[in-house]
Amino acid sequence: MDRLNVLDLFQGLATLAAAEPSILVMRLVLIALGVLLIYLGKKGVLEALLMIPMGLGMATINAAVLFVPEGGWLRAGPNQIFVDALAVADNAAQATALLNILQINWLQPIYTFTFSNGLIACFVFMGIGSLLDIGYILKAPFSSMFLAFCAEAGTFLTIPIAIAMGLNLKEAASIAMVGGADGPMVLFTSLSLAKELFVPITVVAYLYLGLTYGGYPYLIKLLVPARLRGKDIKRDPNKTIRVIKPSTKLYFAVVICVILCLLFPVASPLFFSLFLGIAVRESGLTKIREFIEGPLLYGSTFFLGLLLGILCEAHLLLNPKILLLLVLGILALLISGIGGIAGGYILYFLKKGNYNPAIGIAGVSCVPSTAKVVQKEVSKVNPNALVLPEALGANISGVITTAIIAGLYITLIPLLK
Repeated sequence: MDRLNVLDLFQGLATLAAAEPSILVMRLVLIALGVLLIYLGKKGVLEALLMIPMGLGMATINAAVLFVPEGGWLRAGPNQIFVDALAVADNAAQATALLNILQINWLQPIYTFTFSNGLIACFVFMGIGSLLDIGYILKAPFSSMFLAFCAEAGTFLTIPIAIAMGLNLKEAASIAMVGGADGPMVLFTSLSLAKELFVPITVVAYLYLGLTYGGYPYLIKLLVPARLRGKDIKRDPNKTIRVIKPSTKLYFAVVICVILCLLFPVASPLFFSLFLGIAVRESGLTKIREFIEGPLLYGSTFFLGLLLGILCEAHLLLNPKILLLLVLGILALLISGIGGIAGGYILYFLKKGNYNPAIGIAGVSCVPSTAKVVQKEVSKVNPNALVLPEALGANISGVITTAIIAGLYITLIPLLK
């Protein structure tokens, strides 16, 4: 049996043999990276629910990628198996072919009807909303929102850096949203502003969310000395603990949702999804809440990870902008973390020392990861210190602030020439 016949039997090997050296190397690297993500997910270093399907999808697509002709409404590249879900069929023949691909490629309907239109991001956001107790914000609204604003430094300051490095304004704003550490928000913003890069930007965002677990503890230790890191907040024992009623939380969610939708209608799907989750939680709709925060949230997150992995094909990630996106994504998260801690120091001085500066980094809206990171690092120094309520207030405010910034970018940037 000659070499050609053997390769015909094992088509994955055939595509490797036929690939350009750069494609061959990238495919092998992505297979190895996929396996690494599975390992890190299993060990708990990264989020297992997201990284295990993402890693397996990444490894599989680069091992089994098939040949598809270039041109027409197919996405450019001889080894792409996905039809461009953003394309519009020009005639009946193309529409029929598109329908056939929807029926044949088992993940294509999920990609087309949930991922490429931002629906899966809204589902995840709805699930996040059902988990949020906005009472933490209402107990200390000004300090919570102040920290959240400070922790958005990366979403602002990364834009001029990205433009200076060669990206246009829409691309720069999309990658800068990684600084908010909110994956659905990054997906939605990049889908609106930079469709050609929304897949790699979203992949970068979700890969880097693990840094909130692994990297931010070191940033806290670097910027907050132990004597301040272990500081407890003194609370007046004679002061009655303020209890926020569910009805108050519900009315707050409704009012804020309506106001934000009036101001930024293009981002209303995100606002609606987030505050619908909160409204369901505070309305006592137990069965619906269990569905949203259980099957809907976990199922959406699982398929989001799977689709992100499947889309990490070698041709896509050989885009020369990918390395730039990797650098800018980590820079955005770093700047946001520093900005949050700077906000914590400002409150420390304003409250005359009765505040823990480490709480500031919880303003980065990776709920509830950054809040838990803060409490964990504080407890290592002072096991009796409790800063989690304040950290959760900043954390939940960060989600709302990131949504507002996404609305601003999606609304205003297309108007700029």
